[in-house]
Amino acid sequence: MIYIYDMRKVDIRAIDLNLLVMLDALLEERNVTRAAHRLGMSQPAASRALGRLRALFADALLVDGTGGYLLSARAEDIRPMLRRTLAGIGQMLQANPFDPATATGYARLLMPDLQAAILMPHLLTRFADEAPALNLDVQALGSSVMDALNNDVADAAVGLFDEAPPGIHRRRLYEERLVTIMRSEHPAAHKKLTLDRFLALDHIVVSITGVGQAPIDEALALMERKRRVKVRAPNFFAAMEIAARSDLVMTLPASLAHVSATAGRFVSLTPPLSLKKFPMSLVWHARHQDTPRHKWLRRAIVAAAREISGKVEI
Repeated sequence: MIYIYDMRKVDIRAIDLNLLVMLDALLEERNVTRAAHRLGMSQPAASRALGRLRALFADALLVDGTGGYLLSARAEDIRPMLRRTLAGIGQMLQANPFDPATATGYARLLMPDLQAAILMPHLLTRFADEAPALNLDVQALGSSVMDALNNDVADAAVGLFDEAPPGIHRRRLYEERLVTIMRSEHPAAHKKLTLDRFLALDHIVVSITGVGQAPIDEALALMERKRRVKVRAPNFFAAMEIAARSDLVMTLPASLAHVSATAGRFVSLTPPLSLKKFPMSLVWHARHQDTPRHKWLRRAIVAAAREISGKVEI
């Protein structure tokens, strides 16, 4: 027999859906007392619920038989549908499961090459330990980070974000300070870096967008001073290779300078002027705030950032 739900005849808003849970127990146990015990309710309350169910379905549902109750023909018909319906509701309410140990696919991140260089090794270690089959797709930030998050093109982004628009969540990861590096054999490598000596040197700067002044030039402008920028490079790695093979000096984030210093190619010095620190942040869309997969990814990124902070003063 096929039953068709007619919105004109049944107002589901007027039905206590808890009765369906009671009906499932009654049809399973075929005994009011056992059904009541199973659901942690009294036998009189279960009896009243059975009466309401009989009125709702216009059917006895449980009928007297030899040795106890039997299911009515209507009860036999609706029982499979009832089990599927309750199971579906349970799945709908259950949190989306995520097990990093068995997770596959890609985690999609946006970040500049600088952050990728210092963050990714720590993040990959965590992936190898906790999510060995999950891959990483890392791309440059570009000019439409928020659109990428809004459109689910990326799961999260790491970079310099002073604020987040509505619908985007932000968490500060760490603060970057600036240091000046020069090749280990540079004539000024082991001399005190005074402001006059700093300004007498030739500099290389990274200009990703080609727009605006570098923070150090803004600070110098306030002092009515200026340095000579001899070379502008498109990214940090090109700039560092040039600095390693010339007498040009470079001012860059301390975290990247620390990575480079371990190779022994550079000397790292404190710039001779007051420079503010720059907060690096993690941003993601609000729709994924409670998604288990995204929560794990964010925790992994935060943990990787803590490891960076613990190894170098930034």
